[in-house]
Amino acid sequence: MRYLPHSDAERAEMLGVIGATSIEALFSAVPAKALKTFDLNLPKHSPEYLVEAHMKALAGKNRAGSDGPFFVGAGAYRHHVPATVDHLIQRSEWLTAYTPYQPEISQGTLQMLFEFQTQVAKITGMDVANASLYDGSTGTAEAVLMARRLTRRNKIVLSGGLHPHYRDVVRSYLKDDADLECLSASPEGQGDILDHIDETTAAIVIQTPDFYGHLRNLKTAADAAHAKGALLIVVVTEIVSLGLLESPGAYGADIVVAEGQSIGNALNFGGPYLGLMATRKEFIRQMPGRLCGETVDADGQRGFVLTLSTREQHIRREKATSNICTNSGLCALAFSIHMGLLGEAGFTKLARLNHARACALADALTGIPGVELLNKTFFNEMTIRVAVPAAPLVEALAARGILGGVPVSRLEPENPNVANLLVLAATELTTDEDIAALVAALTEELA
Repeated sequence: MRYLPHSDAERAEMLGVIGATSIEALFSAVPAKALKTFDLNLPKHSPEYLVEAHMKALAGKNRAGSDGPFFVGAGAYRHHVPATVDHLIQRSEWLTAYTPYQPEISQGTLQMLFEFQTQVAKITGMDVANASLYDGSTGTAEAVLMARRLTRRNKIVLSGGLHPHYRDVVRSYLKDDADLECLSASPEGQGDILDHIDETTAAIVIQTPDFYGHLRNLKTAADAAHAKGALLIVVVTEIVSLGLLESPGAYGADIVVAEGQSIGNALNFGGPYLGLMATRKEFIRQMPGRLCGETVDADGQRGFVLTLSTREQHIRREKATSNICTNSGLCALAFSIHMGLLGEAGFTKLARLNHARACALADALTGIPGVELLNKTFFNEMTIRVAVPAAPLVEALAARGILGGVPVSRLEPENPNVANLLVLAATELTTDEDIAALVAALTEELA
């Protein structure tokens, strides 16, 4: 058994060794206001089969993305994942693989990560990519810390179009640092971040397509940042967009961070997801995470090595560039398999399908009274302003069996200017029938 309850005598013995007189004394350092003062009202025990039935009933209340029309995006997207991906990642040699503490023994894992890095570097247009991070939001925070190390400056400017969750994670990492400047969001299009760059700026962070779906001018931002000695960090929450848009590296990005969930990884009620990071060759020593390389062994045979491991698990803690202790390896494998199935032509075709479906959605939305489309540019996501508060409207649509997008007020509850804003996404899985159902429901609800 993995859990063996201790007797009162055993507990007393352990307390004696520690030097505590009681369990309460052991936890005396916990503030009184943090202690639970209410009854959880849980049953003391229940037969296993009844617990299973109860949990199944709770799970049955969930609504999966495939259960009806689905227009939810805002950083997590519903795409088709081929059955081949799920089959391959469940092979025992992959499913049980974790941190390779003796990495060169795990040649299969290292080769997969090497090929994954190659795919990410090519997609982002950068020189080198690491062997993944937790997700896009923590990857953004890691990029900010990396930029501070590289420039030896502290000021960070976050674009108003950066996803609110990503912005909050950066704030958490920097602990309300006075040198963090968060610009106000503008759903009609972003203000000029370039006015906020000076000689103390370490980096500016720009998302494209941004939270509201707008495409951003990266070339102008890169030139302005570099003129002041600052770096440009580009964030991509919808990695499929890079199958159609020019890569951030081509525009002069210094660090690219992305959420890789869209490729190979289903929504799965919130995770796990996959952080992608790529950068320029000269910055490689300050990049967090692992880096796998290709070499030859003593017999001249092709082999793979863990070239860099800048994590506190492997080196002295004070020398580590990151304390992220996993690389979402199974999610990275799923990404790599799916990308391998698509190939370059397939990836481009997938992106074109997404944009075409979004164009069909945008055309349909503009014909609804009480709906204003705020985007002049978009990939597969857009923002509308509706004549009523968006949050209750989304609930009304859900009651009709339609998941009609993300109300911005859900992510920015303290911002009174976003109450009527709704972010919607369309992917290759969005059908004409889905769009027609959404239009009919919106028309009735807004009448």
